[in-house]
Amino acid sequence: MPKNNKIIAIIGMAGSGKSAAVDYIQKQHHWPKVYLGQPTFDRLKKEGLKRNYKNERIVREKTRRELGMGAYAKLMMPQVKKLLKTSRIILIESLYSWDEYKIFKKKFGKDFLAVAVTAPSYIRLARLKERPIRPIKTAAELMKRDWTEIEGTDKGGPIAAADYTVINDGSVEKLKKNIDLIIKTI
Repeated sequence: MPKNNKIIAIIGMAGSGKSAAVDYIQKQHHWPKVYLGQPTFDRLKKEGLKRNYKNERIVREKTRRELGMGAYAKLMMPQVKKLLKTSRIILIESLYSWDEYKIFKKKFGKDFLAVAVTAPSYIRLARLKERPIRPIKTAAELMKRDWTEIEGTDKGGPIAAADYTVINDGSVEKLKKNIDLIIKTI
């Protein structure tokens, strides 16, 4: 890997604003993105399953049973390496598990950075109710999703170990300003 390459994982719970952060960074800097969830969608299509939260969870769990908790890092590592040949900085979206985090950290060391985007659950729920794809409509649904992700994938580990944290409890403009501050330090 050439010197000064960076792999930046944008991490957080559902509705925290991580996709908004990734979209903003891409528009500002034109860095490519690796979406770790893509193998789930590919497998859903291959197996003829409808794309919804229930089927996605089933496929994710099946994939992790087959390949371990670092499955998605393993599956997408070739794409990450390929992009690093042509781009100095790449983004990773949807890193969930502690094992995925450790795989990237072991492979790329200090060149792998995690940025956690956080928000209180009541704000995340308000956002998720309005989300057109895979909305979450109730606090009970959100709690179930959070617990599944925290207990099932150790999602809390990467968030706790993040190099940077953005508290996204305000406007989109505030999120953008906070992201800009972090990008300047990277």
